[in-house]
This record gives sequence, structure tokens and C-alpha cells, in this order.
Amino acid sequence: MNIITPIFISSLILLTGCNSTLSQIEMPAEQRAQAVVGYYARGINPMIVQYMQEKKVSGMIVAVIQHNGPVEFHCYGITDDHNRYSVTPDTLFALGSLSKGVSAEVAMILVNQGILNWSDTLEILLPQGTALSADARKITLLQLVTHTSGLPRQPMDLLTLENLLRYLSTGENFYAQLDEDSVLDYLADFTAPGARVPQYSNIGFSLLGYMLQRRTGETIQTLAQRLIFQPLAMNNSSFTPEHLRNYPQRALGHAGDQPKFITRGELTPDWTFRRNMVGAASLYSSARDLAAYLRAHIAPAGNAELDRAFADVSRTWFYRQKEAANIAWVSDIYPTQTITYQVGYIGGYSSYIGFDKQHQNAVVVLQNSFNWSNYLGHTILRKLAEQ
Repeated sequence: MNIITPIFISSLILLTGCNSTLSQIEMPAEQRAQAVVGYYARGINPMIVQYMQEKKVSGMIVAVIQHNGPVEFHCYGITDDHNRYSVTPDTLFALGSLSKGVSAEVAMILVNQGILNWSDTLEILLPQGTALSADARKITLLQLVTHTSGLPRQPMDLLTLENLLRYLSTGENFYAQLDEDSVLDYLADFTAPGARVPQYSNIGFSLLGYMLQRRTGETIQTLAQRLIFQPLAMNNSSFTPEHLRNYPQRALGHAGDQPKFITRGELTPDWTFRRNMVGAASLYSSARDLAAYLRAHIAPAGNAELDRAFADVSRTWFYRQKEAANIAWVSDIYPTQTITYQVGYIGGYSSYIGFDKQHQNAVVVLQNSFNWSNYLGHTILRKLAEQ
């Protein structure tokens, strides 16, 4: 592996640190006064509007489910300044790493069907003859989906640095190299860290995408459509979004906290993957579909296969109070509630989905701007638990 220069480290730290308003509420009028969403008894609107003004976000949507009741949608702004489509519950947003949750749950269903095993190692899952270090051979499927394999976020090499520096001024995709089968080359000299603590890894989920298609002969879109999207009637969700009816009216991505050298609020290019990273980062969906998806995580969906898989999501494989590692999801544990959630950042978008299974509450927050913010979803879920 190449030597990591100080500028490379600095660039990674820089990157990975961690208007009009329209509100559409799908609830009877008499229930609205009871809605928990009451952020300090004023509703969530002031909090969202202030956030959008501070961050120069043109479009957002928040979906809230309280006590497994009717979904409540709050829609704000427009898709972009050129098209100026109003954001609705069916507006498509790029979800980035929320893709990983769906891919991991596909893997979970395949494990439950006996097609895969959590104890399967890379030595078993990858083609015979793949160059693997002694540590790489021992990585299990379970370690990949819980981010405990020891694999880093991305390759620490000069090509990654070059792509990252270009991204900061152009917004262009800097993970293209993980989309290629050459990602397997990284495993030849992989050395595992001493402690297998959770460490977020795009490499790990690129490998998962490679293996799912190799073992099943199906793309992640075909698998997800058959196993998750179709049973939940998620007709506005796809890893190949160009085929969706609402794609031409999608929210377009904008610069926010990132990329650093593009003016906040400017359009950024879409990120496109075609191979191994599709299941890690290519999902598009709407707040309506994601609300249905979350509801199936807080209450039985009436589909035995999905109910079993989604129940396992709440199981913690590596305990800690903040960001306990589940299968693709993470949990923050408070004295009176546990919030299980995912965040996704890609191109010019940020996304959050979270649920509190004990109180049967769930929240979706989607925005067409890249901002390192998930406090909005957490704030709402914390307030909901007090009702």
C-alpha cells in the first residue's frame, strides 16, 4: 500500500467530519392538535425553516409516524431553482448510504432462507484464487454488514487522494474506484486492526455488493424489488432510479457543508455507480416509501419473512451507548428510549431515517443539500418519546 501523506490525512478529516414552506399532513383535522410533532408546542416548522435558512437548503421533507399512527408529512421548498417543482411526499431524493441498510437486509433474508450464513468468510464467498491476506480470509459476512471487519472507509492511497481533492472543487464522485472489481486487490495485503470495533467501511459494502450478485445471479435491484420493495408497495424506490416515473421531477443535489470549494446552494453533479457500489450508495426513494419502510420496522408488516428480518435489525452486535452496531443500522441508547437509525450523504443530498420501536415512533428527514446534520431527526424522536 502507498504511504499516506499528511495532506491525505488532512483531506479525509476535512471531508468526513463528522423560501416558502408547504406543510402536507395526512391526518384528520381533529387529530392534528394532538400530534406529537409539537416541537416546543409550536410544531416542527420553525426548527426546519431556521435550519433551511442557515444552511441555504432549497428543499426538504420530514415524515413522522407517532405510536404507529397515520404518517404526517411536512414539505418545504422546491427541488431546485431551475425546475422549481414543489417538494411533495413522492419527490425522489438520492439516499446515499441508506442503500446499505436495504442491501444488508437483503443479505439477512438470504441468511434466513439458508442461501448465506453469517459465518461465511471471504475465503468462501469470493472466487477461488482471489488474493487474500491471512486476515482478509477470516472476515465474515456478519462483520461486513455490522462494519466490524476492520476494513477502512476507503482505500488509503494516492488515487483516493487525487479523487478526493477533485471532489472538493467539482463535486464529482470520488468512490468510482470502489465500483470496480479491482476493489478485491485491496484484500491481498489487508492487516486487521487489533480491536474489531465498528469502523464504517464503504469497501466492506462494495464487497457485499460483489458477493450478493455472484452468489445469487441477481442484481441488488432485482433482489430488493422482490424481497422488500414489492411486499411493502414501495413503488417509488430503486437502485436504478432512471426508470422511476418521478425521476425527471426529482430533487437535485446542492452544495452544503461539502464540497468545500463550491458555493453553498450551487448544484452538484449526480453520483452514478454501475457495479459493486450500487447496493452501497445508489438508492433513490421518497418520504412516502420510506415511511412505509420504517413502519414495517416498528410494527409487523404481515409478511413473515420481512417481519423476521426487520426484527433482527434492532439486535445489537457491538454494544456502546452511542452508535451501537446493528446490521447496517446503528442505535443510540438513552435512559428512556433507544433510537435506531441510519444517515446517508452523497453528492448534494443528506438523508436520515430513524425509529423508536418501544414507542412505535419513526422519522424521515430528506434534504437536497449535503450537510453533516442528523440532529433534526433525533430531536423529533426525542420529543415524541415525551408525549
